[in-house]
Amino acid sequence: MGKKRVMVPADKLDLSTVKYEQEDIQAPHLTGLMLKLFVWILEAPVIGSLVISHLKKQNKMVEMLQNTVIPEAPMFKPEFPPQETEPSVVIVDEDGKPEERVESALKCLPHYDPATCWSGDSLPSFRYWKIRDYAYAYRSKLVTPTMVAEQIISVIEGCKFHKPPTPLLVAFDAEEVRKQAAASTQRFEEGNPLSILDGIFIAIKDDIDCYPHPSKGATTWMHEVRSVKKDAVCVSRLRSCGVILIGKANMHELGMGTTGNNPNYGTTRNPHAPERYTGGSSSGPAALVASGLCSAALGTDGGGSVRIPSSLCGVVGLKTTYGRTDIRGSLCDGGTVEIIGPIASTVEDVILVYAAILGSSPDDRICLKPSPPCFPVLSSLDNANTLGSLRLGKYTEWFNDVHSTGISDACEDVLSHLSRTYGCETIEIVVPELHEMRTAHLVAIGSETLCSLNPDCEDGKGVKLTYDTRISMALFRSFTASDYVAAQSLRRRIMHHHMEIFKKVDVIVTPTTGMTAPKIPASSLKHGETDMQVTGYLMRFVVAGNLLGLPAISVPVGYDKQGLPIGLQFIGRPWGEASILRLASAVEELLSTKSKKKPASFYDVLKTK
Repeated sequence: MGKKRVMVPADKLDLSTVKYEQEDIQAPHLTGLMLKLFVWILEAPVIGSLVISHLKKQNKMVEMLQNTVIPEAPMFKPEFPPQETEPSVVIVDEDGKPEERVESALKCLPHYDPATCWSGDSLPSFRYWKIRDYAYAYRSKLVTPTMVAEQIISVIEGCKFHKPPTPLLVAFDAEEVRKQAAASTQRFEEGNPLSILDGIFIAIKDDIDCYPHPSKGATTWMHEVRSVKKDAVCVSRLRSCGVILIGKANMHELGMGTTGNNPNYGTTRNPHAPERYTGGSSSGPAALVASGLCSAALGTDGGGSVRIPSSLCGVVGLKTTYGRTDIRGSLCDGGTVEIIGPIASTVEDVILVYAAILGSSPDDRICLKPSPPCFPVLSSLDNANTLGSLRLGKYTEWFNDVHSTGISDACEDVLSHLSRTYGCETIEIVVPELHEMRTAHLVAIGSETLCSLNPDCEDGKGVKLTYDTRISMALFRSFTASDYVAAQSLRRRIMHHHMEIFKKVDVIVTPTTGMTAPKIPASSLKHGETDMQVTGYLMRFVVAGNLLGLPAISVPVGYDKQGLPIGLQFIGRPWGEASILRLASAVEELLSTKSKKKPASFYDVLKTK
């Protein structure tokens, strides 16, 4: 019998006694035939539950959820103490029109000088076209949205013939794209574009409704049981700004994986190295942005699913505070850990898309009491002083717990750079109970996922899921009601620890992922793969954003020895998007003189010659 363990109340925990424990995940790495066999065993009566029970014991889950007395009451949804307004910001009305918020955000950005982008020879080795570059090209009649649409359509249609295949979109309708582009082109001809986002091409992850496309969540059957009659709230906000929606981006099936492996539609390849994963679950959105095919994409983030692929593909991904964006009209709209967030090639573009989609749902406003949304004023002289006043919290042992020191070194360099240039102070912190946090997150997201899929799985659709999803589902089915309540009690404890940390610092800083893009095993393409060690490395730093609902951003900070992108993560206070956007923008600016690598798979769709 396991010995009963009693946790001291969170507010009595002596941080000097906290020892950092390296994560040690006990689970087999399987692909191909062995993966199929393992799923068959897990789904078999009696033996399956014995195997799951053994794995849970090995990973200390039973000890934590069933043999431990947790003194805190459960917290079933993030609850945040009231927050002070961040300095040097512009507050916007979340009930206002999306295009008015976008206009406010635009005024906060640094001055745009078209000459620096369009002067030809003086350009740096490689840079992404920004939303303001497209807007300038359209307004100056250098190019039309229709011309850009034709470039994108020809690339997407050509992807079918790539060896290996590069399945970026799971739903694409060239005529639908042409129709949207023609309407945008006409608005420019008449001199009345709807916003700076008019004519900007954006992809939508396949678990967010975008009419008239089905939302399959990259399964083979979800569209049969759930019809799409209108856009998700976030998507309709983008549409009102004149955005051209190019289709539904590929993803890890139902968002239940960190690599982007998908035997149903093919596995999205990393634009920097096609033999490697993009990261997941927003694999298609990150790859589309990194390869230059669209300015931005919407992803969902329930366990790092926006930040992980952004980090691995060398782009920017924002996970907003839980409830800051309205997730109605997505497959995950009943959860307590997910958000819809933007992925773009620059912080500036993330800010513009974030401005369009933000705004809490009526329910979340009542229970979460969000602080008013705001944008950092990056255009003023005051910006440097505001940056200098930000205190960065770093838990060194955790920060350095990465697969290769190239990651922590690159991230450390940026902190030194911020300190030298702006005077940002880095303060040593301790983040207790990281293992408890991961377990509580797994039980929360697993139970909520199972709850939403149960009716269809009971109806015989469960066997049509990919093998790695079926392994996750077998684990989720083993969670009991008391496990779920224990996980929510852990959530309250861990929220307490983080709110104490935020009394000393403004932002917690970590690498985004513990490893760069992993290789895709050839044997995984047909049937998938389960590799919990890789998942552990990819999710090492992202979970607080989801379990506690905190805002977080991944910003690219260089490359490892193999030339693979590295991301740095800033985790902010509740509703503190402006501070992490300000820091991410400063990092981007500090690194702007360093040469950026052009991805191996890159398309210049804004050809003006």
